[in-house]
Formats: sequence, structure tokens, C-alpha cells
Amino acid sequence: MSLRQTLSGTGVALVTPFRSNMEVNLDALGRIIDFVIDGGVEYVVTLGTTGETPTLSKEEKIAIIQYTYEKVGNRVPVVVGVGGNDTTNLVKELEHLPLEKATAILSAAPYYNKPSQEGIFQHYKILAAASPKPILLYNVPGRTGRNMSADTTIRLAKEVANIAGIKEASGDMAQCMQILRDRPENFLVVSGDDALVLPQIACGMDGVISVAANAFPKAFTNMVRESLKGNFKAAKSLNDPLIQAYELMFAENNPAGVKAFMTELGLIENNLRLPMTPLSAGLHNNVKGYLKK
Repeated sequence: MSLRQTLSGTGVALVTPFRSNMEVNLDALGRIIDFVIDGGVEYVVTLGTTGETPTLSKEEKIAIIQYTYEKVGNRVPVVVGVGGNDTTNLVKELEHLPLEKATAILSAAPYYNKPSQEGIFQHYKILAAASPKPILLYNVPGRTGRNMSADTTIRLAKEVANIAGIKEASGDMAQCMQILRDRPENFLVVSGDDALVLPQIACGMDGVISVAANAFPKAFTNMVRESLKGNFKAAKSLNDPLIQAYELMFAENNPAGVKAFMTELGLIENNLRLPMTPLSAGLHNNVKGYLKK
């Protein structure tokens, strides 16, 4: 089975729960993993940006990866996030992290450095050569400061053997359609924008790596499944009630929004590591009001 088939549908970018003393709370992580798998997600993604990865130590990353493997068991595939803006150090990280049970590596384009398209291409080419698992590109210019063009994505897809797909979060529908038009047959293309998943699947995407599925796995995964079946009327009926939730989740920052929802659902304590802070009181009240509805 190709990676495009294996990772079709809904993947969830897991949050990292913290205790009040800011230690990683593996017990809460276990609750989240059970909650999203029971809710129907097709796979989980650990150590994505939603997991506040920039604030995690090397030791914490290893512990989270190993715990995720153990808790998930063989229920769903596990994708591990390994990204950064220093190509050489990233190669070393790929060598030292426990990746043997991972299905794929999700790697965000280099942030802050703002490399050229050729720099982005060479960065991923080096990572792909060093990675023991297939690489999923991650284009998220709102976080990295540099858009990875459709031409660069397609060049990587066609010229670098170990690059198997992309999480595309540019929000540019024309760019998404160009990638979908020109991609190789087995190249996975998933959305990184919860609010755009339905129309992006209509254009040909294979699914999504979602933030919202942390809090609403059942409704969200059902919406994605209906979309993939071409049942867009049914998908819209499931998506419409979630639109306000998407807005609240991303109103200030991610993962403050989704952590507020998960706190009210009793899954975690509402703790984030600086420089991230919990959702402001007014928006948090709106979260409570949404859930009461």
C-alpha cells in the first residue's frame, strides 16, 4: 500500500499537554490519543508545531515519541514531526530520534532564514537522503516566513525519491490546484488548513493533518470521509457547525485555541509554555458558549 493510501483521511497534529509545573503530562497525552483514535482519526502526528515542539528538549521529544508508539500500539500509523532551520543539525536529529516505528516524517520548511526556492529544494534533498522514513513536506508560510512554491513542491516530488507527500498550508487555492494537477500519481497531498479542508478535498486533496480533530475527532473525521466520498452536501452539514470552532481555535494562536477547547472537554489542563500563553478570557468564554450550544 502506498503512503498516499495509508495516510488518506484525517491525521491529527497532537497537542503536548503540560502539568501546572510545565512538565510534559504523558497521562493526559494518553487520554488524548485514545480520544482521537476512538473518534475515528486515521493516523496521529506527534511533535508537530501544534505540539509546541520549539519549547521541548531533546529528551522530552524522545520520551513523547516513545510513549506515543506504546500508547497507539498498532491501532493507527504514527507520523513524527522533525523540522528546523539548520539543515546540518536536522540531519543529526534524524539520526538520534527513535524513528523506527514511524510511518513517515513531517518536516516544515525552514523558518526565519527565508531561503530561496533553490535553498528549500536543497534542504529537503539533504533531509530525504538522511531520513530512514519517507518525508512529508510541510508548507506553512504563515509560520516560516517563506512560501514553498508549487514548482518547488513538484520538483521535489519528481526528483527526490524519498519525498512522498506534502501538508500544504499556504491557504492559496490556486497553488493547491497547481500541485494537485502536476503531482506524481502516488504523491500524497493533504491540507493543513482545517477551515479549507472541504473545498480542498473537492479539488483533489487526500485529506488533512488537523488541529481541530484534537477536540472534535468524530465530527471532523466524518466530515472528511464524506468529502472523500464526494458526498459534499453531507460533508457541508457536518462542517457548518464547526466553522465557528475553527475561528475560535485560530483567533489568537495555535495551540492556545484548541487547548482551551480541550480543557473544557476535560482532556487536559490549560497550560502552555512561553512564549505561548492561554487564550484570553473573552475568547475562552466564547469557547465555553460554543460548547454549550
